[in-house]
Amino acid sequence: MRRSQMRSRMPVFRFILQRVLQAVLVTLAVTLFVAFAVRLTGDPAVMMTAESSSVTEEDLIRIREALGLNQPFYAQYLDFLKSLITFDLGNSFFRGSIADLISIALPSTLVLAVASMGVSILISIPLGVHAALHKGGLSDQIIRVLSLVGLSFPNFWLGIMFVLLLSITFPILPASGFETWSALILPALTIGIILTATNVRLVRTQMLETLSAQYVMVARAKGLSEWSVIYKHALRNAAIAIVTFLGLQFGNLIGGLVVVELVFNWPGMGTLSIEAIAQRDYPLLQATVSLLAIMIVAVNLAVDLVYGLIDPRIRVA
Repeated sequence: MRRSQMRSRMPVFRFILQRVLQAVLVTLAVTLFVAFAVRLTGDPAVMMTAESSSVTEEDLIRIREALGLNQPFYAQYLDFLKSLITFDLGNSFFRGSIADLISIALPSTLVLAVASMGVSILISIPLGVHAALHKGGLSDQIIRVLSLVGLSFPNFWLGIMFVLLLSITFPILPASGFETWSALILPALTIGIILTATNVRLVRTQMLETLSAQYVMVARAKGLSEWSVIYKHALRNAAIAIVTFLGLQFGNLIGGLVVVELVFNWPGMGTLSIEAIAQRDYPLLQATVSLLAIMIVAVNLAVDLVYGLIDPRIRVA
């Protein structure tokens, strides 16, 4: 009995192990690329002393030794990996502790990400369900056209239009900052609407598949109400694929946040990364970009594992 249970669990353990190893390899590859790329911007010691006219070569050598830049690249990379694991990220060239900066910026980014995804879900699910129920009708065509229009909008342009309309022309909402929760509305709407353009089409497609499934026909034959058939049977079964896609969309969400945070002066990881680029602060840039990449890998891993555990066909694939 125990042997049969172990045999049945082996594919699950193998699947989890494979996905975790893949995530570790991707993380190592990304952090290696980031560590290498930021060093292409020039000598950090020279950058730190660019505004000083009395710097000697001996001063530059001392700075390189203090920063560990005199070590081979592989040693610097291993030190960086250790700092990521322990979250002892050292100091920025110009702004103090990197861990302190990220501890402020990361929660702001996560709040905006969750709010944006919430906006997208609240809009895309009702519209997608409605479009599927009225396939080929006028409302379905309007929703599909609007989603195509939404896909063509750059997120920064939409953000600027919101600022012009709702902050300048009609001063209803703040255009920047994080002083009040109302400042969250415009950036969350900007990203949420862009995500909705994709998500509404996904919901519509998944609902069309489940509405034609046999169990939905059986539910209707039993005399269940249309609301129960749609939301308790069709949407519930379509939700697995929808939630999986939303999780995998996290990378695109983070990419959109970087630009939108700049438009609205949102104190998140995107703004911090751009400021690090502008100041050529490579320890800060290396840390922020690597942590964002690790977040994306971790979310994709979690979605992959959950979906694989729910659907055995994914484990076989």
